[in-house]
Amino acid sequence: MHPIPSAHALALGRLAIVVTIVCWAIYVVTTVLRELVENNDFDLRLTLELVSYLLVVTFLTFSALMYLMARQGALYRFRDHRRVPRAELDRHFDGGYDRLITVLVPSYIEEPSVVRQTLWSAALQEFPNLRIVLLIDDPPHPTDPERIASLEASRALPGEIEAALREPRERFVEAAERCNARHEAGEPVTQSDVAELADHYRWAAEWLEGMAAAEPALDHTDDFFIERVLGGLASDLRLTELALRGAVDQGGAPESDRMRQLHNRLVWIFSAELTSFERKGYRSLSHEANKAMNINAYISLIGKDWTIEQTADGAVLREAAPGEQVDLSVPESEYLLTLDADSMLLRDYCVRLVEYLEQPGHERVAVTQTPYSSFRGAPTRIGRIAGASTDLQHIQHQGMSYYGATFWVGANAIIRTRALQDIATTEEVGGFPITTYIQDRTVIEDTESSIDIGAHNWTLLNYPERLSYSATPPDFGSLIVQRRRWANGGLLIFPKLLEQISERRRVRERVLLREVLLRTNYMTSIAWSSFGLLFLLAYPYDSRLLSAWVFLAAVPYFWCMGADLRASGHRFTDIFRIYGFNLVLLAVNLAGVLKSVQQAMTGEKIPFARTPKVRDRTAAPAIYVLVPWLIVGFSAFTFWRDIQAENWGNAAFALFNATLCLWAIVTYIGVWNSIVDFVLGVIDWLFVPPRAPKRPKNVTYPAGPVNWEAILYHGDRRLGPTRRAEKLERRRRAGRR
Repeated sequence: MHPIPSAHALALGRLAIVVTIVCWAIYVVTTVLRELVENNDFDLRLTLELVSYLLVVTFLTFSALMYLMARQGALYRFRDHRRVPRAELDRHFDGGYDRLITVLVPSYIEEPSVVRQTLWSAALQEFPNLRIVLLIDDPPHPTDPERIASLEASRALPGEIEAALREPRERFVEAAERCNARHEAGEPVTQSDVAELADHYRWAAEWLEGMAAAEPALDHTDDFFIERVLGGLASDLRLTELALRGAVDQGGAPESDRMRQLHNRLVWIFSAELTSFERKGYRSLSHEANKAMNINAYISLIGKDWTIEQTADGAVLREAAPGEQVDLSVPESEYLLTLDADSMLLRDYCVRLVEYLEQPGHERVAVTQTPYSSFRGAPTRIGRIAGASTDLQHIQHQGMSYYGATFWVGANAIIRTRALQDIATTEEVGGFPITTYIQDRTVIEDTESSIDIGAHNWTLLNYPERLSYSATPPDFGSLIVQRRRWANGGLLIFPKLLEQISERRRVRERVLLREVLLRTNYMTSIAWSSFGLLFLLAYPYDSRLLSAWVFLAAVPYFWCMGADLRASGHRFTDIFRIYGFNLVLLAVNLAGVLKSVQQAMTGEKIPFARTPKVRDRTAAPAIYVLVPWLIVGFSAFTFWRDIQAENWGNAAFALFNATLCLWAIVTYIGVWNSIVDFVLGVIDWLFVPPRAPKRPKNVTYPAGPVNWEAILYHGDRRLGPTRRAEKLERRRRAGRR
């Protein structure tokens, strides 16, 4: 639960928004307009400087204002939210609740220990009907012994967890059946019945505590799994046991219906069906190398029976006709829960979010989630500051829901299957129908799918609690992969947002300006903030354009950010660490933005780059460790130059940037690590891998037995000449003639 903000905090939040707007307006009047009116020596250079500086300041102030607005919306939601009592949740799912949740856990070359914790956090959800599918996307036939062992361990995880759950499930199913029989017979609840139920809760808590005691605690994610997933659930069960013991001691007893619900709760906790699926084992499914298509491949199978047909090219899934043998049956599922393989859920994630979806007025909510928070206690400084920025994003996403500007954040979400079916598109690839539900045109597929869902009259809504947690990159190299992916795609999706807004206005739907502004800032702010910061760092603006009002306009933003950090368990002074963190990531964000521009020009998909998850350090590309040093050097040079020119405002800004960027390099990257990564990058650039030998011109068929099944299945698969080769061939023939 988020702390309930006081009236004082809400008033200060509103004041921060007003102060930001007023300070920006005063700067425009007292500096920009005055320079235009009173300065007679204005030339083209100074005019261009004034216009560009005003644009940069305006865009950065706008982003700060959107942060404050979203934050204020989050405070309103935290103030108004009331947690649904446990008994109301049990009552909602009582009486033969039969809607199924299918949990999809996409996994690509993950450590089995990491995936295991994710699967356990899903398996222990308190939900009546739960099916968990591990979507293994590893190469199906590895040759490396480590990869073989890892793949086999991942494949074995669902069976291991089901086997571990068997004993408590059988115990509690038997107890629940006895309770249901007494309830149907109309027998009154006795003290011995309550004491027996208390014993069951004690046994369940001890089972979880024994499992927690046997878990290895090697890092902070292990600690979270032990303390919050296993320990949190055990503590909750202990509390219920305490209440039942108190009822016995005081001569009271819950009603018969409540006793049945409490028995069923134990059954729900320890009942889950687990399985795994590998799309790369079937030629009829998409093999696109990204998480979205891994999920899409399985969603396309839901609600149907399939038969496996062996062909020369491998196994093919075909929908089974009536009376035909069924090799794979995928049940219908009302809800889908997508969960990254490095994330964990707290015990009541499913029951609270599904109950939220099924409340009156939420019939058209397609996606709900609790935007993930970071695991506490990361062992590296960069991991902790990345976690702090993630916790700030959690608050931002909660506030955006207040204004109807929710975006799906892909680490976890509960989705209505009907909504995905509404946005599905199907195309034929290689003779097989490939259905896409979650778009994979960009590497931020959740953002684009949010727009698609809205275009079909569905909405998205975040649940205002912290019930999901995810890992943050532990080193600079892996962080680069994640943040470059985050920076890529927003510019590509933005035109689709504008089309959706235009269509909504065409049908006379009310579109609030604040929703448009928040969505625009979310998708495009990385572009303008990165380029704006680059201009401020690199260009020596005229000192007459500087003003204390620019600084004062930024103060509410940093002050409120510090308050949010402190409320999330971090330090107020982390605002300076995050500023330095953003400086060393400047080149990464710019690279992501330029990649979007490249994709817009070429129309090609950008490969999905998986964030490395290793206990050791990931090497960073040379350019990304070189640029922070260049920022330090250039800022130091700018400081010296402005001191000579007595340009005190620019000098102070340059010194501030040089100091924080140098501190961030030393703290987050490491001086020695940056040297090593740069040298490795230069070596990789100098040494070019040898090219594969060219194929002979005359193709001859090998002697001996042929694979006649493959020839009959595929036909002639030899590649014809390319257009360039044809053109060269025509020129050669013309030269002969």
